[in-house]
Amino acid sequence: MKESIRYLNNAKEILKSAPVEDGTYTDIKPVREACGTAYLAVLMAIDEHLLKLGVGQDKLPTSVDGYRKALQKYLSVRNGKLLRSFEALYNELHIAGHYRGLLRQTNVVREVLKSARAFIEKIA
Repeated sequence: MKESIRYLNNAKEILKSAPVEDGTYTDIKPVREACGTAYLAVLMAIDEHLLKLGVGQDKLPTSVDGYRKALQKYLSVRNGKLLRSFEALYNELHIAGHYRGLLRQTNVVREVLKSARAFIEKIA
């Protein structure tokens, strides 16, 4: 979990360089980069947990569908909400934040990063 938290902290540091005006990021590039880094933190947390469960390095997921299947197989048994949380983070961090660059409000980005941390702590 140390590495995933390090990535999440890096995402927060990236955001510090983004100019803000009236609660809105005026430069989307660092926001997109931060969202991408935070999404990687989520994936790394899943990988770390799977490795602890004995899944081999060569069997770790390599796609979002692979992560969905791994969550269903290994983690949803004890917490069915994890897959829903992962879907939300995928859509918010990866699609809206990183890929499309739609997240601009500072409070929205802050809440998504809090959700990422909560997800990481749940599976640790």
